[in-house]
Amino acid sequence: MTTTAPTSTRTQIAEGTLRRAVRLSLVHFRFQFVELTRTPIAVIGNLAFPAIALLFFVVPQQVVSQDPVLATAATAQLSAFAIASTCMFSFGVGVAEDRAKPFAPFQRTLPVGAVPPLAGRVLNGIVWSYIALVPLALVGGFLTQATLTPGRIVPGLLAVIGIATPFTLLGLAIGYAMSAKAAIAVVQLTLFPLAFAGGMFMPPEIFPRWLDAISTLTPTRGARELFVSATTGAPLESVFVVVLVAWTAIFAALTTIAYRRDEGRNYR
Repeated sequence: MTTTAPTSTRTQIAEGTLRRAVRLSLVHFRFQFVELTRTPIAVIGNLAFPAIALLFFVVPQQVVSQDPVLATAATAQLSAFAIASTCMFSFGVGVAEDRAKPFAPFQRTLPVGAVPPLAGRVLNGIVWSYIALVPLALVGGFLTQATLTPGRIVPGLLAVIGIATPFTLLGLAIGYAMSAKAAIAVVQLTLFPLAFAGGMFMPPEIFPRWLDAISTLTPTRGARELFVSATTGAPLESVFVVVLVAWTAIFAALTTIAYRRDEGRNYR
């Protein structure tokens, strides 16, 4: 009897804390989503580039576009790039710009902690990743033989979460560590070399052995292989899952460090 009450109380406190964190995370998610929609051209740019790449570089290649397996794989690897690009530009550059606004110091004074704002941004990264796939799905569905069977829909949707999370965290790490001008350059210098090395623009099957070995260790290759496997049913080697999970943990640590350094430098 003496231990039941304290244990029950601790459980209730933990549940209340969790409910509060979830509620605050959703509030931040809604606020951040509205903020992103207030700059439509930035959103349109992120959505358009991968679809344009598919239209000009894949559709004209009849060998690829008219083969269901190759067309689906090509659409999938560009979809993985669309997710990475959306997350890194929206949150790498977006967070850096938000930090320069007058509202940022006030927001940091609110007694919510670091988890709800960061969780809200990760949720936004996932939602905007789904939106980024719409133009690619339209181009791939109408102009190529790319197909997504009903059994591949759920794996594909789950794979988006697995890809969006690490690249949102990478974008946040850049955004909290740098100014807006620096963040733009760093995102570009980080994203595009990683995308090429990860086989998002060219299939890794054509890579020389040395480049394939390097590519295997990149987060973009893990993202590419995960999405291609989820949408086509091709086997997924465990090494790519391990690499993607490892990079997610690294990016989460970098985000935490950058957030705390920014807080200590500007708000204490």
